[in-house]
Amino acid sequence: MLKLIYFMKDYKKESILGPIFKLIEAILELFIPIVMAKIIDIGIQNRDINYVFKMGGVLILLGAIGLAFALICQYYASIASQGAGTSIRSNLYKHINNLSYSEIDEIGTPTLITRLINDITQIQTGIAMLIRLGTRSPFIIIGSTIMAISIDLKLSIIFLITTPLIALVIYLVMSKSLPLYKVIQGKLDNLSLITRENLEGTRVIKAFSKEESEKERFKIATSELTDTSINVGKISALLNPITYMIMNISIIAILWYGGIRVNIGSLTQGEVIAFINYITQILLSLIVFSQLIVTLTKGATSANRVLEIINIESTITDNKINYKDKTKNDKPLIEFKNVSFSYKDSNEYSLKDINLIINENETIGIIGGTGSGKSTLINLIPRFYDSTKGQVLIKGIDTKNYALKELRNLIGIVPQKAVLFKGSILDNLKWGKENATIDEINEALEISQAKSFVDSLPENINSEVMQGGKNFSGGQKQRLTIARALISKPEILILDDSSSALDFTTDALLRKALKEKTSETTVIIVSQRASSIKSADKIIVLDNGEISGIGTHDYLLENCEVYNEICSSQLNN
Repeated sequence: MLKLIYFMKDYKKESILGPIFKLIEAILELFIPIVMAKIIDIGIQNRDINYVFKMGGVLILLGAIGLAFALICQYYASIASQGAGTSIRSNLYKHINNLSYSEIDEIGTPTLITRLINDITQIQTGIAMLIRLGTRSPFIIIGSTIMAISIDLKLSIIFLITTPLIALVIYLVMSKSLPLYKVIQGKLDNLSLITRENLEGTRVIKAFSKEESEKERFKIATSELTDTSINVGKISALLNPITYMIMNISIIAILWYGGIRVNIGSLTQGEVIAFINYITQILLSLIVFSQLIVTLTKGATSANRVLEIINIESTITDNKINYKDKTKNDKPLIEFKNVSFSYKDSNEYSLKDINLIINENETIGIIGGTGSGKSTLINLIPRFYDSTKGQVLIKGIDTKNYALKELRNLIGIVPQKAVLFKGSILDNLKWGKENATIDEINEALEISQAKSFVDSLPENINSEVMQGGKNFSGGQKQRLTIARALISKPEILILDDSSSALDFTTDALLRKALKEKTSETTVIIVSQRASSIKSADKIIVLDNGEISGIGTHDYLLENCEVYNEICSSQLNN
C-alpha cells in the first residue's frame, strides 16, 4: 500500500492529525484504570462520597474528551480514505482508457471491473483503519504494560507472560488465514466474470435452454468462494476463544496473586482492579490489532492488484504531434507497407506482408472469410493496435507519429458490435460532434437511413436510449452508430461489417446515400456480403491474413478464385 502513498498527497493534514487525535484518546484511556483505583482505594475505602463523585466526574470528562477526539479522528480518516480512494479510482480508470486493445484483451474486462470497484474499496477501508488504529493499538499495548509495571513489578510478570502468548496465538491464526484472503480475491474475479457473461448473454442462454447449466456453473463458483471464506472464518474463529481463555487465566492469576499481595499490604484493592483493567485493554487492543492486520493485508493485496494495472504500459504511445501542423503532400491517403501483425502471445501472424494503397475519396470494399483478418486490418488504421512489422502511413506519415486524438479525429469508425450508451439519441449522436447542428444531425440520419424510424418515435432525437440500446433492434442500432460516425464528417469512414443487420433494400439505400453524399470522404466497407461491396472503386480480398486479390468486382471475378467462390455462393450471376 505504501506505493499508493502518492494519492494521499492532498490529504496530508488528515493523515497526520487523525492519528494524533487517536493517540490523545489512547493516552486518556490509560488514565482511566488509575482513576478507578483511586476511587476504590480512597473514595470507597474512606466512604468519601464527595471524592467518589469528583473522580467519577473526572472519568466522565476523560470519556467525553476521548469520544470527541475519536470522532475527530474518524472524520479525518473518512476524508482521507474516501478522497484517496476516489483519486486512485479516477487515475486507474484514466489509465485503463489509455491502454490499447492488446492490454485490455490480455487483462479481461471482469478483472478490470473488480479492481476498479472491490479492490479500491478494500484500499479505502485499509487507509481508514490505519489512520484510526495504526497508532492507537500498539500504544495501548505498550502503554498498558508500562503502567502495570509502574504499579507493581512482580505482579506485572503475569503481563510479560500473557502478552507474548496472546501475540503468538494471533500470529498463528493470521499466518494461516492471510494467504486465503488472496485466494478469495481471485475467486471474486472468477465470479465477476461468470456474472458478467450471464447477464450479457442472457438471450443466448435462454435460446439454447442453458439456464440450468449456467445456474450450476454460477453455483460452483459461488460455492468455491463460500468454502474458502468459511475456511478463513473457521481459522479466524479460533482467535477470540483462545485469547479470552488466556486472558481469563491471567485475570485469575492476578486476583490470586494480587489478593496475596493485598493481604500482606504490598498492593491495594484498587491497584489489583487497575491491573485487571490494563490486561483487558491489552487483550482488546491485540484483537483489534489483529483485525487491523487482516484489513491491511486485504488492502495490500488489493493495492498490488491495482498497481499491476497501473504499472502496465500501453503499447500505443501518444506522440502529441498535431497532424494539422503537417504540410500536405501528394502521398496516398492510407498506405500499408509490408505490414504483418500478430496478437500478443500468438505464434501466428493474423496479417502477413500486407502492401496496400488507398487514395482520397475512394470507396474501398474489404471481404474475406471468417478469421481472414478483415477487422484486424482496419484496426491498424486508427492505431487500436500497432503493426508487428512494417508501417501504416496516413498522408505519408507513420500513424505512430500522430497524436492519437488528432489521428482518430480523421477517422469515423462504426465497429462490428453496435454500441449505444444510456441517455438520448441526441446524446449518442453528439459523441461524433459535440456542437453538431440540427441540420448536421438530420443529414447524418438521412444518409444512415435512420431518420424515418427516429422521426416515428414520440420524442424523435430526444427519445431515450436504454443501457446498451436494448430498446432498439440490431438494424436500428447499426444505423444510429453509422449516423454518429457521419456527423463529424471524417476524412476516412470505416464501416466494419456495420450493415450486417440491415435488410438488402436498406443496405442498398445506405450505400447509395454514402456514394452520393460523402464524395469527399474515403469510405472503407468491411462486409461478409459481396453485394455490399461489389460497386466499390476497389475491393480487397483477404484470405488467411494475406491479400488474395485487389481490384474491381468484374476484375476479381475473373482473376481471384477466393472472390469468385464468395460471389458464387452469394450472387446469382
